[in-house]
Amino acid sequence: MIILILSLVFSLALLLVSADLVVRGAVALALKLSIPPLLIGLTIVAFGTSAPELVISAEAVLNGLPGIAIGNVVGSNIANIFLVLGLPALILPIATGQPTIRRNTILMIASILLFIWISSDQLVSFWDGAVLFAGILMFLIYAGLHAGKGKRDDVALAELHEMEQSGNLPKTPLMIGVLLLAGLIGLPLGSSLLLASAESLASKAGVPEAVIGLSLIALGTSLPELATALAAALHRHSAVAMGNVIGSNLFNVLGVMGIAGMIADIPIPSDIWAGNLWVMLGSAVILVPFVFTKSSIGRLWGAAFLVAYVAFLYLNFSHAH
Repeated sequence: MIILILSLVFSLALLLVSADLVVRGAVALALKLSIPPLLIGLTIVAFGTSAPELVISAEAVLNGLPGIAIGNVVGSNIANIFLVLGLPALILPIATGQPTIRRNTILMIASILLFIWISSDQLVSFWDGAVLFAGILMFLIYAGLHAGKGKRDDVALAELHEMEQSGNLPKTPLMIGVLLLAGLIGLPLGSSLLLASAESLASKAGVPEAVIGLSLIALGTSLPELATALAAALHRHSAVAMGNVIGSNLFNVLGVMGIAGMIADIPIPSDIWAGNLWVMLGSAVILVPFVFTKSSIGRLWGAAFLVAYVAFLYLNFSHAH
Protein backbone atom coordinates (compact mmCIF):
# COMPACT_ATOMS: atom_id res chain seq x y z
CA MET A 1 0.00 0.00 0.00
CA ILE A 2 2.84 2.41 0.87
CA ILE A 3 4.57 1.65 -2.44
CA LEU A 4 1.31 2.33 -4.30
CA ILE A 5 0.86 5.68 -2.54
CA LEU A 6 4.48 6.66 -3.28
CA SER A 7 3.97 5.65 -6.92
CA LEU A 8 0.82 7.78 -7.02
CA VAL A 9 2.68 10.79 -5.59
CA PHE A 10 5.62 10.36 -8.01
CA SER A 11 3.39 10.01 -11.09
CA LEU A 12 1.33 13.00 -10.00
CA ALA A 13 4.49 15.10 -9.56
CA LEU A 14 5.69 14.04 -13.04
CA LEU A 15 2.32 14.95 -14.51
CA LEU A 16 2.19 18.40 -12.90
CA VAL A 17 5.81 19.26 -13.77
CA SER A 18 5.23 18.14 -17.37
CA ALA A 19 2.08 20.27 -17.65
CA ASP A 20 4.01 23.27 -16.34
CA LEU A 21 6.79 22.70 -18.90
CA VAL A 22 4.27 22.55 -21.75
CA VAL A 23 2.56 25.74 -20.61
CA ARG A 24 5.82 27.68 -20.20
CA GLY A 25 7.16 26.47 -23.51
CA ALA A 26 3.92 27.25 -25.31
CA VAL A 27 3.63 30.72 -23.74
CA ALA A 28 7.24 31.56 -24.68
CA LEU A 29 6.63 30.33 -28.25
CA ALA A 30 3.41 32.36 -28.53
CA LEU A 31 5.17 35.51 -27.28
CA LYS A 32 7.98 35.00 -29.84
CA LEU A 33 5.34 34.68 -32.57
CA SER A 34 3.85 38.00 -31.38
CA ILE A 35 0.46 36.49 -30.50
CA PRO A 36 -1.54 39.03 -28.42
CA PRO A 37 -0.95 38.52 -24.67
CA LEU A 38 -4.69 38.41 -23.91
CA LEU A 39 -5.21 35.58 -26.38
CA ILE A 40 -2.34 33.66 -24.76
CA GLY A 41 -3.90 34.16 -21.33
CA LEU A 42 -7.33 33.04 -22.49
CA THR A 43 -6.10 29.92 -24.29
CA ILE A 44 -2.66 28.53 -23.42
CA VAL A 45 -2.59 29.52 -19.74
CA ALA A 46 -6.22 28.51 -19.21
CA PHE A 47 -5.86 25.18 -21.03
CA GLY A 48 -2.55 24.57 -19.27
CA THR A 49 -4.02 24.51 -15.77
CA SER A 50 -6.50 21.88 -16.98
CA ALA A 51 -3.87 19.81 -18.84
CA PRO A 52 -3.48 17.24 -15.99
CA GLU A 53 -7.27 16.69 -15.86
CA LEU A 54 -7.37 16.39 -19.66
CA VAL A 55 -4.65 13.74 -20.07
CA ILE A 56 -5.86 11.72 -17.07
CA SER A 57 -9.51 11.73 -18.16
CA ALA A 58 -8.65 10.93 -21.79
CA GLU A 59 -6.35 8.06 -20.85
CA ALA A 60 -8.78 6.78 -18.20
CA VAL A 61 -11.50 6.50 -20.86
CA LEU A 62 -9.11 4.73 -23.26
CA ASN A 63 -8.14 2.28 -20.48
CA GLY A 64 -11.74 1.49 -19.53
CA LEU A 65 -11.71 3.49 -16.26
CA PRO A 66 -14.64 5.89 -16.76
CA GLY A 67 -15.13 6.35 -13.00
CA ILE A 68 -11.74 8.02 -12.74
CA ALA A 69 -12.44 10.20 -15.80
CA ILE A 70 -15.69 11.63 -14.46
CA GLY A 71 -14.57 11.61 -10.81
CA ASN A 72 -11.43 13.57 -11.69
CA VAL A 73 -13.36 16.41 -13.34
CA VAL A 74 -16.17 16.61 -10.76
CA GLY A 75 -13.75 16.30 -7.84
CA SER A 76 -11.36 18.89 -9.31
CA ASN A 77 -14.15 21.43 -9.76
CA ILE A 78 -15.30 20.96 -6.16
CA ALA A 79 -11.71 21.17 -4.89
CA ASN A 80 -11.09 24.31 -6.99
CA ILE A 81 -13.84 26.21 -5.18
CA PHE A 82 -13.76 24.83 -1.65
CA LEU A 83 -10.01 24.24 -1.30
CA VAL A 84 -8.32 26.50 -3.88
CA LEU A 85 -10.41 29.52 -2.84
CA GLY A 86 -10.80 28.53 0.81
CA LEU A 87 -7.13 28.21 1.72
CA PRO A 88 -5.87 31.50 0.18
CA ALA A 89 -8.88 33.33 1.71
CA LEU A 90 -7.36 32.57 5.13
CA ILE A 91 -4.30 34.60 4.05
CA LEU A 92 -5.99 37.47 2.19
CA PRO A 93 -9.65 38.16 1.31
CA ILE A 94 -10.29 37.19 -2.31
CA ALA A 95 -11.69 40.00 -4.47
CA THR A 96 -14.67 39.16 -6.68
CA GLY A 97 -15.49 42.47 -8.37
CA GLN A 98 -13.53 42.17 -11.63
CA PRO A 99 -15.59 42.86 -14.80
CA THR A 100 -15.19 39.42 -16.40
CA ILE A 101 -15.68 37.44 -13.17
CA ARG A 102 -19.47 37.95 -13.17
CA ARG A 103 -19.80 36.85 -16.81
CA ASN A 104 -17.56 33.82 -16.36
CA THR A 105 -19.33 32.74 -13.16
CA ILE A 106 -22.65 32.68 -15.02
CA LEU A 107 -21.03 30.72 -17.86
CA MET A 108 -19.48 28.26 -15.37
CA ILE A 109 -22.88 27.55 -13.79
CA ALA A 110 -24.48 27.30 -17.25
CA SER A 111 -21.83 24.79 -18.34
CA ILE A 112 -22.49 22.61 -15.27
CA LEU A 113 -26.27 22.73 -15.88
CA LEU A 114 -25.63 21.78 -19.53
CA PHE A 115 -23.47 18.86 -18.41
CA ILE A 116 -26.11 17.66 -15.94
CA TRP A 117 -28.80 17.90 -18.62
CA ILE A 118 -26.95 16.02 -21.36
CA SER A 119 -25.83 13.33 -18.90
CA SER A 120 -29.33 12.76 -17.47
CA ASP A 121 -29.23 9.26 -19.01
CA GLN A 122 -26.06 8.67 -16.94
CA LEU A 123 -23.95 8.49 -20.07
CA VAL A 124 -21.70 10.98 -21.87
CA SER A 125 -21.78 9.92 -25.53
CA PHE A 126 -19.75 11.14 -28.51
CA TRP A 127 -22.38 13.74 -29.41
CA ASP A 128 -22.68 14.86 -25.79
CA GLY A 129 -18.92 15.39 -25.80
CA ALA A 130 -19.14 17.27 -29.09
CA VAL A 131 -21.77 19.62 -27.64
CA LEU A 132 -19.59 20.29 -24.57
CA PHE A 133 -16.48 20.90 -26.69
CA ALA A 134 -18.44 23.25 -28.96
CA GLY A 135 -19.28 25.16 -25.77
CA ILE A 136 -15.63 25.81 -24.92
CA LEU A 137 -14.91 26.87 -28.50
CA MET A 138 -17.80 29.35 -28.38
CA PHE A 139 -16.52 30.70 -25.06
CA LEU A 140 -13.05 31.29 -26.53
CA ILE A 141 -14.48 32.97 -29.64
CA TYR A 142 -16.73 35.16 -27.49
CA ALA A 143 -13.85 36.15 -25.19
CA GLY A 144 -11.60 36.79 -28.19
CA LEU A 145 -14.17 39.02 -29.90
CA HIS A 146 -14.62 41.05 -26.73
CA ALA A 147 -10.84 41.36 -26.49
CA GLY A 148 -10.79 42.59 -30.07
CA LYS A 149 -13.27 45.32 -29.16
CA GLY A 150 -10.90 46.59 -26.51
CA LYS A 151 -12.62 44.97 -23.54
CA ARG A 152 -9.70 43.63 -21.56
CA ASP A 153 -9.76 40.45 -19.51
CA ASP A 154 -7.66 41.61 -16.57
CA VAL A 155 -7.55 38.15 -15.01
CA ALA A 156 -6.10 36.50 -18.13
CA LEU A 157 -3.55 39.31 -18.50
CA ALA A 158 -2.63 39.16 -14.80
CA GLU A 159 -1.98 35.41 -14.99
CA LEU A 160 0.30 35.87 -17.99
CA HIS A 161 2.08 38.80 -16.29
CA GLU A 162 2.71 36.64 -13.19
CA MET A 163 4.27 33.97 -15.42
CA GLU A 164 6.47 36.49 -17.26
CA GLN A 165 7.58 38.12 -13.99
CA SER A 166 8.60 34.76 -12.51
CA GLY A 167 11.48 34.65 -15.02
CA ASN A 168 10.91 30.95 -15.75
CA LEU A 169 10.02 31.32 -19.42
CA PRO A 170 12.63 29.90 -21.85
CA LYS A 171 14.39 32.54 -23.91
CA THR A 172 15.92 30.67 -26.87
CA PRO A 173 14.18 28.55 -29.55
CA LEU A 174 16.25 25.54 -28.42
CA MET A 175 15.09 25.83 -24.79
CA ILE A 176 11.48 26.36 -25.92
CA GLY A 177 11.72 23.15 -27.97
CA VAL A 178 13.33 21.23 -25.09
CA LEU A 179 10.61 22.30 -22.63
CA LEU A 180 7.79 21.45 -25.04
CA LEU A 181 9.29 18.06 -25.90
CA ALA A 182 9.98 17.14 -22.26
CA GLY A 183 6.49 18.19 -21.22
CA LEU A 184 4.75 16.38 -24.07
CA ILE A 185 6.64 13.17 -23.23
CA GLY A 186 6.06 13.52 -19.49
CA LEU A 187 2.29 14.17 -19.67
CA PRO A 188 1.20 10.77 -21.08
CA LEU A 189 3.90 8.95 -19.10
CA GLY A 190 2.80 10.56 -15.83
CA SER A 191 -0.88 9.91 -16.51
CA SER A 192 -0.23 6.23 -17.38
CA LEU A 193 1.68 5.70 -14.14
CA LEU A 194 -0.96 7.60 -12.17
CA LEU A 195 -3.84 5.55 -13.55
CA ALA A 196 -2.04 2.25 -12.93
CA SER A 197 -1.30 3.29 -9.34
CA ALA A 198 -4.84 4.59 -8.77
CA GLU A 199 -6.45 1.41 -10.12
CA SER A 200 -4.28 -0.78 -7.87
CA LEU A 201 -4.88 1.48 -4.88
CA ALA A 202 -8.65 1.37 -5.38
CA SER A 203 -8.51 -2.42 -5.55
CA LYS A 204 -6.31 -2.73 -2.43
CA ALA A 205 -8.33 -0.22 -0.40
CA GLY A 206 -11.63 -1.72 -1.50
CA VAL A 207 -13.11 1.55 -2.77
CA PRO A 208 -14.60 2.32 -6.20
CA GLU A 209 -12.27 3.88 -8.77
CA ALA A 210 -14.63 6.89 -8.92
CA VAL A 211 -13.87 7.69 -5.26
CA ILE A 212 -10.12 7.68 -5.99
CA GLY A 213 -10.84 10.01 -8.93
CA LEU A 214 -13.01 12.31 -6.81
CA SER A 215 -10.48 12.53 -3.99
CA LEU A 216 -6.78 11.73 -4.46
CA ILE A 217 -6.50 12.35 -8.21
CA ALA A 218 -8.81 15.38 -8.19
CA LEU A 219 -6.92 16.87 -5.25
CA GLY A 220 -3.61 16.29 -7.02
CA THR A 221 -4.70 17.79 -10.32
CA SER A 222 -5.97 20.88 -8.48
CA LEU A 223 -2.48 21.59 -7.11
CA PRO A 224 -1.51 23.96 -9.99
CA GLU A 225 -4.60 26.07 -9.28
CA LEU A 226 -3.86 25.97 -5.55
CA ALA A 227 -0.24 27.02 -6.07
CA THR A 228 -1.37 29.88 -8.34
CA ALA A 229 -4.01 30.99 -5.83
CA LEU A 230 -1.63 30.93 -2.86
CA ALA A 231 1.05 32.84 -4.80
CA ALA A 232 -1.57 35.37 -5.87
CA ALA A 233 -2.75 35.83 -2.29
CA LEU A 234 0.80 36.32 -1.02
CA HIS A 235 1.42 38.91 -3.78
CA ARG A 236 -1.93 40.57 -3.03
CA HIS A 237 -3.27 39.75 -6.50
CA SER A 238 -6.38 37.88 -5.34
CA ALA A 239 -8.21 38.57 -8.62
CA VAL A 240 -5.95 36.01 -10.28
CA ALA A 241 -7.09 33.30 -7.85
CA MET A 242 -10.78 33.84 -8.57
CA GLY A 243 -10.30 34.07 -12.33
CA ASN A 244 -8.07 30.99 -12.41
CA VAL A 245 -10.61 28.84 -10.55
CA ILE A 246 -13.60 29.87 -12.64
CA GLY A 247 -11.66 29.51 -15.90
CA SER A 248 -10.33 26.10 -14.88
CA ASN A 249 -13.81 24.84 -13.94
CA LEU A 250 -15.17 26.00 -17.30
CA PHE A 251 -12.41 24.18 -19.17
CA ASN A 252 -12.84 21.04 -17.05
CA VAL A 253 -16.57 20.66 -17.74
CA LEU A 254 -16.63 21.76 -21.38
CA GLY A 255 -13.11 21.01 -22.65
CA VAL A 256 -11.98 17.98 -20.64
CA MET A 257 -15.33 16.16 -20.52
CA GLY A 258 -15.99 17.19 -24.12
CA ILE A 259 -12.76 15.63 -25.43
CA ALA A 260 -13.06 12.56 -23.16
CA GLY A 261 -16.66 12.01 -24.28
CA MET A 262 -15.66 12.15 -27.94
CA ILE A 263 -12.97 9.54 -27.34
CA ALA A 264 -15.39 6.96 -25.86
CA ASP A 265 -18.75 6.76 -24.10
CA ILE A 266 -18.47 7.57 -20.39
CA PRO A 267 -21.02 5.93 -18.07
CA ILE A 268 -21.64 8.01 -14.95
CA PRO A 269 -21.75 6.01 -11.68
CA SER A 270 -25.03 6.34 -9.78
CA ASP A 271 -23.41 7.87 -6.69
CA ILE A 272 -21.78 10.62 -8.76
CA TRP A 273 -25.02 11.31 -10.66
CA ALA A 274 -27.20 11.32 -7.52
CA GLY A 275 -24.82 13.25 -5.30
CA ASN A 276 -21.51 14.67 -6.47
CA LEU A 277 -22.75 16.36 -9.66
CA TRP A 278 -25.13 18.38 -7.49
CA VAL A 279 -22.35 19.19 -5.01
CA MET A 280 -20.35 20.53 -7.99
CA LEU A 281 -23.33 22.68 -9.01
CA GLY A 282 -23.90 23.85 -5.42
CA SER A 283 -20.24 24.83 -4.98
CA ALA A 284 -20.49 27.00 -8.12
CA VAL A 285 -23.78 28.62 -7.07
CA ILE A 286 -22.26 29.54 -3.67
CA LEU A 287 -20.04 32.06 -5.50
CA VAL A 288 -23.03 33.97 -6.96
CA PRO A 289 -23.77 36.19 -3.91
CA PHE A 290 -20.09 37.16 -3.63
CA VAL A 291 -19.75 37.93 -7.34
CA PHE A 292 -22.96 39.93 -7.75
CA THR A 293 -22.50 41.98 -4.57
CA LYS A 294 -18.73 42.30 -5.23
CA SER A 295 -18.10 41.05 -1.68
CA SER A 296 -14.70 39.58 -0.89
CA ILE A 297 -14.38 35.98 0.27
CA GLY A 298 -12.94 36.57 3.74
CA ARG A 299 -11.35 34.36 6.38
CA LEU A 300 -14.63 33.15 7.86
CA TRP A 301 -15.94 32.01 4.48
CA GLY A 302 -12.53 30.56 3.64
CA ALA A 303 -12.71 28.41 6.77
CA ALA A 304 -16.30 27.38 5.89
CA PHE A 305 -15.17 26.37 2.39
CA LEU A 306 -12.38 24.20 3.83
CA VAL A 307 -14.77 22.52 6.27
CA ALA A 308 -17.13 21.81 3.36
CA TYR A 309 -14.29 20.21 1.39
CA VAL A 310 -13.21 17.98 4.28
CA ALA A 311 -16.87 16.94 4.75
CA PHE A 312 -17.11 16.15 1.01
CA LEU A 313 -14.05 13.86 1.19
CA TYR A 314 -15.24 12.19 4.41
CA LEU A 315 -18.71 11.45 3.02
CA ASN A 316 -17.31 9.94 -0.16
CA PHE A 317 -14.91 7.62 1.65
CA SER A 318 -17.39 6.64 4.36
CA HIS A 319 -20.05 5.90 1.72
CA ALA A 320 -17.54 3.80 -0.23
CA HIS A 321 -17.06 1.56 2.79
